[in-house]
Amino acid sequence: MGSGAVLAMGTATAQSSEAVGSGAPSPASLMNGALMLGCQRVAQQQQQVCTDFEQLTDEDPALLTYNQNTADIVVLGAGLKEDGSMRDILEQRLRTGLRLANKFPNARLIVTGGVPQNGRTEAQAMYDWLTGAGVKPERITREGDSTNTVQNAQFTDKILRDRDTSGAIVVTNDFHLKRAMLNFRQAVNGRIPVAGVVAR
Repeated sequence: MGSGAVLAMGTATAQSSEAVGSGAPSPASLMNGALMLGCQRVAQQQQQVCTDFEQLTDEDPALLTYNQNTADIVVLGAGLKEDGSMRDILEQRLRTGLRLANKFPNARLIVTGGVPQNGRTEAQAMYDWLTGAGVKPERITREGDSTNTVQNAQFTDKILRDRDTSGAIVVTNDFHLKRAMLNFRQAVNGRIPVAGVVAR
């Protein structure tokens, strides 16, 4: 199915009414359709626009609500302190990841981030925090080699491919989320939808 056909699946809203009498959907309504699908079938050159159009939220994404068994919650790392302990910003991301993990107990988690401090990567620190909070270790995959958001997306994509993930839910702070979602959408290249959840 071509990208135009998928985009047209969106419904018009008050903010994106159909062009009167034209018989063609407006660009805004097309983008709403793309957003419903996590910008999955949007051409590479349109992914920035699709992601910019998205309204960020801390609500549960449809990817988890309707298909938690094959979806992955991806919690992005943040720089550790010199002693290997976590900063508040990372704990915020983990609290949101934990909330989703508890609400959707069949969903898998990926924690992504390298840059070790005191012999401990961000991924290991996140794994320790989540297992300490009661998440079963077998639900969590550690990606501890990445050093930036682009690598978070690229290295995580290999994990997503290897286990035939149906969709990825990226968890990070609001100031970081759109950039992270775009990086992940570029990494998966339309293979699966990517949604985002704002860490609180």
